[in-house]
Formats: sequence, structure tokens, C-alpha cells
Amino acid sequence: MRPAGLHHVSINVSDVAAARDFYTRVLGLTERADRPDFSFDGAWLDAGGQQVHLIKADVPPSLGQHFALAVTGLDAAVAELRTLGVAVTDPVPVGPGRQAFVTDPAGNRVELQEPPAR
Repeated sequence: MRPAGLHHVSINVSDVAAARDFYTRVLGLTERADRPDFSFDGAWLDAGGQQVHLIKADVPPSLGQHFALAVTGLDAAVAELRTLGVAVTDPVPVGPGRQAFVTDPAGNRVELQEPPAR
């Protein structure tokens, strides 16, 4: 098997409306209109060419799991989030890039990852 890429990441959230607001209004993802009518609440969001699926379910304890959103201009992104009152860590180098972290309303960690300048 040779994957062509990452299609989506699913994360459990306790409040879909609060999570949808955070991911769209705060982090800039866009909601998709093609989510099937499942028997559980949720939302499908676009993040560039990939998707984030929000699922109403119990949120597992935080043990370091997270997913990363690629961003350009990490310093500007951190400053913008802080003006919105969002707690975000200071950017730090990691490998050839830099990263910062935010936590969604359900307690899920989201990495903001800035690739190295070319």
C-alpha cells in the first residue's frame, strides 16, 4: 500500500456548535455542505486540501495526541489568536520549522505548524 495523502482527521468534541465556531471563526476552516445525515451530531470542515471531521462523542483524556494545521506567518497567526482572547503557546523551533499550540473548547490540542522558509 502507498497512501496518496491524508484525507481527514476525526476528533471527538463534547459540543459541536462550540467546536464548529472555534474551528471556523477562530482557526479559519470552512464548513462543508456534503456531510451525510449520520445518526450522530458532527460537522465536516475543510483545512486546505484536507478535512477535519468533528464528532459529538466523549473526548478522550489528553495524552499528547493532536493534529497540526500548516500555517504561514506563525507569529502573525499567534498575535491574531491572542487578540481574540485565545490562549496559544509561544512559537518554538521544532526540526526545521516552528510550532505553537492551541486547545479547542473540548480540550483537544491543535498544533499550528510553520514550515521552514525556503
